[in-house]
Amino acid sequence: MNTQPYFALFVKPWKPLSIPEVGAHVRRLGFEWIELPVRPGFAVEPAQIERALSQAVRLLGELGVRVLNVTVALPLDDERLYAACAEAGVGMNRVIFGRHGLPYWEAEAQARRQLDGALPFCERYGVQIGVQHHYGDSLPVNSMGLYNLVKDYNPRHVGAIWDPAHNALQGEDADSGLDMVRSHLCVVNLKNAYWRRVNGPEAEVATWDVYWTSGRQGRASWPAVAAKTKQMGYTGPICFSAEYSAEHDVDRLIVADLAFARSLWG
Repeated sequence: MNTQPYFALFVKPWKPLSIPEVGAHVRRLGFEWIELPVRPGFAVEPAQIERALSQAVRLLGELGVRVLNVTVALPLDDERLYAACAEAGVGMNRVIFGRHGLPYWEAEAQARRQLDGALPFCERYGVQIGVQHHYGDSLPVNSMGLYNLVKDYNPRHVGAIWDPAHNALQGEDADSGLDMVRSHLCVVNLKNAYWRRVNGPEAEVATWDVYWTSGRQGRASWPAVAAKTKQMGYTGPICFSAEYSAEHDVDRLIVADLAFARSLWG
């Protein structure tokens, strides 16, 4: 039984690597758990998920790496997704819903229809859908929206993946954000960012973009996240997104962020 959270790594930045290369690399970086993309161009392709996912999990296991969850580029009502996860022993698929130009509440209703269609497969195969919030043209955009979307579902089937960076970009603090999603919290995504002005004060209208940075430097307080999860007694996974605007420096930054997180969570 876990007595404290454990750390995983989303391996999206290392897209060109084969599965054995991914396993060896994440061990060098200091991780034993990963989130595995099942997307076009990655080592495990959606079209081959029924065969390739189990094979990938087996190869990673031989290297001492376990798969926390996947993020699969297949429709949520595609039974192959759940059958493959069950066969491979992977218990969760992470999703983010786009708004696709729809008004917010229409987009939420569309997301609910997708979740409703997936529930029979979640129940049959024992696979959970983890819904993540995301700033911008996505759904949900914040912690309250995340809770509103998942609150009516059994958390064994639909959970909340909470992200302090997106939370902070939308103007919410860690304490209240985690309180909002507590009932369904299944993963804490860990990254950091801040809004950066990209034009000067002489401009007619200010323009801003997001800069993805290290855990110590962004708008979200990782110490506050650690303190709140400890207060809550959260012992589930913490998954590093490894998202940095300085993409050429991802290995150095993720190693430093893992050390920082270990100092916070013990």
